[in-house]
Amino acid sequence: MKTLLSKLLLALCAFFSLTASAETRYVDLNSFIPASPYLDWSTAATNIQDAIDVADPGDQILVTNGVYATGGQLVAGVTTMNRVAVTRALKLQSVNGPAVTVIQGYQMPGTTNGPSAMRCVYLTNGAALIGFTLTNGATGSSDNGGGIRFEGRFLHAPSQIVSNCALTGNSADFGGGGAYGGGTLINCTLSNNWARLYGGGVYGGTLNFCTLTANTTRGQGGGTIQSLMNGCTLTANSASNSGGGAYAGNLTNCTIVGNSAGMLGGGVHNMTRVINCIVYYNHAPLESNYFDSPMISSCTAPLVAGSGNFTNAPLFVDLAGGDYHLQSNSPCINSGSNAFAPSPRDIDGYPRIVGGTVDIGAYEFQSPSSVLAYAWAQQYGLPLDGSADFTDADGDGMNNYVEWRSDTIPTNAFSLLRVVAA
Repeated sequence: MKTLLSKLLLALCAFFSLTASAETRYVDLNSFIPASPYLDWSTAATNIQDAIDVADPGDQILVTNGVYATGGQLVAGVTTMNRVAVTRALKLQSVNGPAVTVIQGYQMPGTTNGPSAMRCVYLTNGAALIGFTLTNGATGSSDNGGGIRFEGRFLHAPSQIVSNCALTGNSADFGGGGAYGGGTLINCTLSNNWARLYGGGVYGGTLNFCTLTANTTRGQGGGTIQSLMNGCTLTANSASNSGGGAYAGNLTNCTIVGNSAGMLGGGVHNMTRVINCIVYYNHAPLESNYFDSPMISSCTAPLVAGSGNFTNAPLFVDLAGGDYHLQSNSPCINSGSNAFAPSPRDIDGYPRIVGGTVDIGAYEFQSPSSVLAYAWAQQYGLPLDGSADFTDADGDGMNNYVEWRSDTIPTNAFSLLRVVAA
């Protein structure tokens, strides 16, 4: 017992020692007297990499406004130079957000990607990047991740976090124009990124509450390829081959609209599963909207086999204007599957389940009048104002709410759920 207690005390002492030793270091492009170890604003580094190089695991590096476009760092085993290489498990965070804090890579004139190209950021396991714009990044020949490249396994490295960042105008000669690898992106915007073969926006990783717009590739997955996506929107992405919005991977509570492919699956192609999603208004010469992608509780056309799928138009607030919130009479309201709802909130940060059942798509309608699935109610001509939720119009002893949950027909007295024998 004494030995065990001693070990616990030593472990606690080690923990508090590490916690106490963590430092905050500062970076200011316009610092007058930069002096290592950059422990206050008066001696802040002018270069992000300088602060990283003297930091210890667990440190925080704060970066104030500016376009950081000088310096470079190679990482063993990765051929492309990085503007910033976070090779320690620390937090790199801007003070005032991505609108005013930019990490800029380098694209070769004429070819964009090539031996002198430079990606924006390389991120190691256990590190976090918060509140930056990553732009103008590119890669060397056949390399991945023009905006950011994650260390570690391809799909599963959740300890690498990028949040509240904008990845725009980056390029990769192979895959992942915006981002490549097994990290997690949260509340990020990825736009106008390009990859030669795979994943114009992202190749791999997990994306939560992200917006992907106008990313392109000559191959597969204009928006993403082999990614796990929760509560995201994919719009106006394109692939010369297939999967204009997404190719392979999983989609849950996502909105996939207005994407295109040169061959198959303008919206999605070869997905493992698509659940609680809107896949609509996408285009391709063959299988225009989707191809080879099993769906559950999703709004798409033509109808695909699977529980809870329907073809009704989703009824966005402003389709032409790019507002993909749901109108008050959208069939997507209350029509998803709670078992697969990805989190307590939607892409706006509002509660994810309102009215008892999750909505389909990235946005949750916040004031539903009925607790019925709107698509189901509309199928049988039931009002959506809540007045018919608990009435029994066909007189079979089951009100409309119970009929919906039992998957029976509310206008047919002979369609009911009944126990006939114990």
